[in-house]
Amino acid sequence: MSTVGKIQRVPLREVWKHEAYHFTRWLQENIDVLNDVTGLSLSTAEREQAAGDFSVDLVVEDDAGNTAIIENQLEKSNHDHLGKVITYLVALQAKTAIWIVSDPRPEHIGAISWLNESYAASFYLVKIEAIKIGESPAAPLLTLIVGPSDETKEAGKAKQEIAGRYVERRRFWSGLLEHAKTRTKLHSNISPGQYSWIGTGAGKQGLGFNYFIRRHDTGAELYIDKGEGSEQENIQIFDFLARHKEEIEKAFGGSLMWESLEGRRACRIRQLITIGGYRDEDKWPEIQAQMVDVMVRLERALKLHIAQLKI
Repeated sequence: MSTVGKIQRVPLREVWKHEAYHFTRWLQENIDVLNDVTGLSLSTAEREQAAGDFSVDLVVEDDAGNTAIIENQLEKSNHDHLGKVITYLVALQAKTAIWIVSDPRPEHIGAISWLNESYAASFYLVKIEAIKIGESPAAPLLTLIVGPSDETKEAGKAKQEIAGRYVERRRFWSGLLEHAKTRTKLHSNISPGQYSWIGTGAGKQGLGFNYFIRRHDTGAELYIDKGEGSEQENIQIFDFLARHKEEIEKAFGGSLMWESLEGRRACRIRQLITIGGYRDEDKWPEIQAQMVDVMVRLERALKLHIAQLKI
């Protein structure tokens, strides 16, 4: 039976005593080892290239001729080297950054993952070890810890879209609340938020007068939700108001959407406005004016009936 050897870890400083003089020189001459683990095609490695007042360990090119930078660290990853990676990438207008460390800390793994989601550039975090079997010469073992992927880029785009949506909605709510103050005091004590609705109490626990907004439509509603386990009570409140539907809609001045939301805890009575939403900024003043008008009429139509609720 053939003998199976046992892998032994070798301290990195026994193989490369000096990071710049030994490890970086070795990597420059053996860049294919890094290509194998990253899947890149890097070449023409040059050492100690200037980036402002600093020097990049290695500057290389990929097969498309784009610049990539390599930062080596034969020790546990730290914030200083992470800062260098980003600084060098920007200074040299590189498309790829590779950070080689002996011990990647969890927070730096998370940071590189986040950079791959948030930046147009690609970031790689590679772990370097030295191993041998029996009396064999020490050999490098490189392991890709984090790298870019289509999934991370898509996740990054989605997060940016969500963040942009939050900003747009906050701006929209700011304008709406300013306009609302000229017509009603109902929402005068609330601040603009970033979500798809804002609201205030309707005078009874679990009832709220809410504005809501989506990409291309919006509206106002009475939302009925008394909390966990309140499904039956919510329906009873909804049914009580629905029995006065004709009277309420007459006072409102038009038809309303009466939604018991079967399968969900809450119920609502709303008016939908279809002229635009938060993505239709050129129509915001018109949309906001209509929303406030609907809210004023909705509160007026429901106020007396809400007061009669025995809850």
